[in-house]
This record gives sequence, structure tokens and C-alpha cells, in this order.
Amino acid sequence: MAVDANLDPPIRLSICIPTYNFGEFIAETLESILPQVVAGVEVVIFDGGSSDDTPAIVETFQRRFPRLRYHRRSERGGIDRDMARTVELACGEYCWLFSSDDLMKPYAISQMLEQIESGLDVYLCGLTICTCDMRPLKAHPVLKLSSETTFDLGREDDRRIYFAHAATTTAFFSFLGSVVFKKARWDALPLDEDFVGSCWAHVARIFRMIPDGLRVKYLAQDYLLKRSDNDSFMDNGFIRRMAITIDGYHRLADTFFLPDSFEARHIRRVVAAEFPPYVMLYAKWIGTGASPEDRRLLGRLVAKVYRDASLRNRLYRAAYEAMPMSWMRTVLDASPRRRLQTGVT
Repeated sequence: MAVDANLDPPIRLSICIPTYNFGEFIAETLESILPQVVAGVEVVIFDGGSSDDTPAIVETFQRRFPRLRYHRRSERGGIDRDMARTVELACGEYCWLFSSDDLMKPYAISQMLEQIESGLDVYLCGLTICTCDMRPLKAHPVLKLSSETTFDLGREDDRRIYFAHAATTTAFFSFLGSVVFKKARWDALPLDEDFVGSCWAHVARIFRMIPDGLRVKYLAQDYLLKRSDNDSFMDNGFIRRMAITIDGYHRLADTFFLPDSFEARHIRRVVAAEFPPYVMLYAKWIGTGASPEDRRLLGRLVAKVYRDASLRNRLYRAAYEAMPMSWMRTVLDASPRRRLQTGVT
């Protein structure tokens, strides 16, 4: 049977962008992505009910780039449902979740197309942390490995090595811009309603794949630029933003692994590393004028994040309890961008 040469090839890769009120940034994001799009690649934006100029901005790009698809719900659904809906709308064999305020590095799509030829389940790429105006600051640590490495997290030996080398929660799929996955694996599992509203329903979905085997390739190279100081979950303040990560990842550890398992211990280790004493002291310092409820929340978070009996945690807890608040201005002035090294960016 003759094949019509004018037919578009199957979609290999869908760039999936959930967004909400990021009209200020989404044009720059699309300018970094769309010129790289080739046959077999699409971009899918799902707007969770933006009230800013996002629809008008995206429309200007649709006139220039027919491979850009835009869908919008009339009211806010939340990041967990919006992310799931974006992937549901995608047609690609693989989906690359991407934030609507970050930038894709040149040639990232062509390099990712080469990577997914190996047919693995998940590809986890590196990223560069930038200022809010996108001046590069540093490479963000993901795994304590310097080269591409493949793991099957369904195998205990591989899983032990992977979890032991995790440097940040990005290794546990927290940052959507780093995660590319096979859509068939994602679609085989439903949205975990127990984690909707936590910001981590996508992580729960990936963790749930592990028992059936999960082939993950770590790509040490940085594929994107992450915009910092633009956290859309900071609406309720810094302390409650910390709770999203600390409570969320402790719950993920306890739900998908036994609390005393090596997996859960390493997840807690990574969370503690993302919230060292200077971050907790900063929260304590800004929390002096916070509500009694937020101050109690901070005390609970400190107890939780440093709960495991390790020398590091004992030192962290002692530093938090002993440092006078009068020193905090000196600490912050000496290191004004230290918060960029935490998971709360």
C-alpha cells in the first residue's frame, strides 16, 4: 500500500506545559522551545484558568507555530489536575513536563529525541539555576554522578545505588522540567486522588510504577534553565511553602516504602539536606511576626526534617536551636542567595 509522503510522522515527543497566570514569562519560555520543534514533536499547553493575558500571548505563537496546541479550563483546577490533564491531551510516545516560566537550552529537543530512541521509561535531565531575570547561577545537583547512568528502580540493587546517590528531591522527580517519561507507562495508572492537592501527584504516579520495573536514565547534562525567586506556591508564605516539600516527601516515603526502609531514609536524608539550618533559621527569623499557627508549624517541620538519628541531624538541630536571631541579618547579608540552594525556589 502506498504511503502518503505528506502525512505528518507520528508524534514522538510532546512538550507538556501546564500554566496558570504566567503571562509575564510564558512568551520567553515558548521562544526557547518552539524554534526547536521539528516533525514528530508537539507542544501542548493546558491553562488552568489564567486570569491574566496568557491566552492572548499563546494565540500569537499559535499563528506562527501550528504544532502548538492550547487548551484552557474556565476555572482553576490546581497543579496536580492540570499536569495530569496536560499529559492526557498529549499525543506523543514520550512526554516532557515543562514549567511555563523556565527556558529550554538550545538543541535540547534534538538531544532528547536521540535519548528516547533507547526506549526507556523515564529520562531525568540536569538543569541550571538562574536568577528571576535568567542570569545563570549554578548547576542544580540531581544525582551525585557525573555521567549518564541507567537504573532499573524495580531492581533492589539498582534502587539502592540510585537512592544513595540522590542529591536533591529532583532525583525523586520533584521538578517537572527534568522529567521525560513514556506516556504508555503514565497512562496505565490513574491520577492518585490521595495526592491531589499535595503538588506531588505526579511523583506518586511515577513511584507507583517502580514495582513493575522502572528504567530510568540520568542525563547529567543540563537541558534547561530554571527561573528562581518565582515560586507560584509561595502565596501562603515561606513556612507553608516549606511544608509542601517536607510534609509531601515524608508522606511519599511512608506511602510507597516502609518508614524504616533504605528508600525512605534516603528520601528523608535528601529533604534534610535541602533544608539545612540556615534555611530553617531564615524561616524562624521571618516567622517572628507570623501567626502562632505558623510558628507552631515551623517547630513541627524542624522536628520532622531532622528526626532521623544521625550526627548531621543532631548538629543541624543544635544549630537551629542555639543560633541567636540577632545573628541572622549578618548571615543573610553574607549569603543573600543561599535560598537558591534549597528545594524552595
